[in-house]
Amino acid sequence: MRTPSSPAGAERSGGSSVRIGALVPLTRPGWGEAGRHLLAGLELAVREVNDAGGIGGRPLELVVRDTAADPQRAVAAVDELAGLGVAALAGEYHSVVARAAAGRADALGLPFLCSSAVLDPLTEQPTEWVARLAPAQSRGWQIYADFLLREGHSRVAVAAQSSVYWASGVRILRDHLVPRGGTVIELDMGVLTPATVCDELVGDGATALLLLVGHPEPAVSIVESVRRHPRLAGIMIGAPAGQPEFAEWVRSLGDDGAAIPFLRYLPEHLSPLGARVEAALRERLAEAPSFVAFEGYDSIAVLAEVLRSHGTDRARIAASWARVAVEGTRGQIRFSRPAGISVWQWAWAPVQVVDRDPAEPDRFRILHAG
Repeated sequence: MRTPSSPAGAERSGGSSVRIGALVPLTRPGWGEAGRHLLAGLELAVREVNDAGGIGGRPLELVVRDTAADPQRAVAAVDELAGLGVAALAGEYHSVVARAAAGRADALGLPFLCSSAVLDPLTEQPTEWVARLAPAQSRGWQIYADFLLREGHSRVAVAAQSSVYWASGVRILRDHLVPRGGTVIELDMGVLTPATVCDELVGDGATALLLLVGHPEPAVSIVESVRRHPRLAGIMIGAPAGQPEFAEWVRSLGDDGAAIPFLRYLPEHLSPLGARVEAALRERLAEAPSFVAFEGYDSIAVLAEVLRSHGTDRARIAASWARVAVEGTRGQIRFSRPAGISVWQWAWAPVQVVDRDPAEPDRFRILHAG
């Protein structure tokens, strides 16, 4: 399925614009709300770039393709966008999809700035073509593990579905918790139901249950079952992957969706730029913007600066990652090559553990930062 370009610029045949391909999940089974926020940030930044004169007087154009959380569809989109002459790619939220897109972009020699996916091995081999704004999963989830230990949760159950991303999360948690006296109990959601998860928790003695599962299901049903179980009133439910970030979570769960700590990638206080962008995104989305919307905006801010400084040649764009220094909405963006990460990485993106306030579910409480 072809998705129309954003309102920031319709596809043109004249070749006067500088094109950036945008990969976003807009339809099921993709997380459409995350995709909508990501696209809002991308579009806002493109509009601001064009209002300021574009790229050397040429308009910046966003060519949007819906990945629908499908790796094969993402690969096909990368091929199509490469053929359309985009200078670079940006976007994607789902880690497994981003990995497929990154591998194809690497093979084609097409620069890809991954906005929001966190899986550490984004490509099988180190590449110069791919950079990433979101913190690597190992960094964010280790910070989450530190939070669990600080709160006294050393016996942790994880309700996990089968995927590379969830398996990576379990491994990171186990590697970080076990040497510090913790225990990780894995509950296989391929065989368990939300009700039988509760039975397992009663017998396991875990004080925390982490949701390493898709949204809305089975995440919503698990939360509802645990919240209503008389012997699990004291257990903490957590969602390191960030499911409670979006308003859909509250619409699905109401008060049951509060007090579930999750990871998000925002600073404690926004800079003047961040505050201005937050207000514009709020108007565009008609709701509070998630950190994913800021990641979209920052992606275009980085690519616009690269295009102004180094031109539209793909090889020159890829060679410029090491020299990027851009003021983003969440801090100064620079890329490096941390050990174990196969792409150029913004190493110091802010990381918070937050939850929704039970007294006011639309308000977030910062519980821990790293």
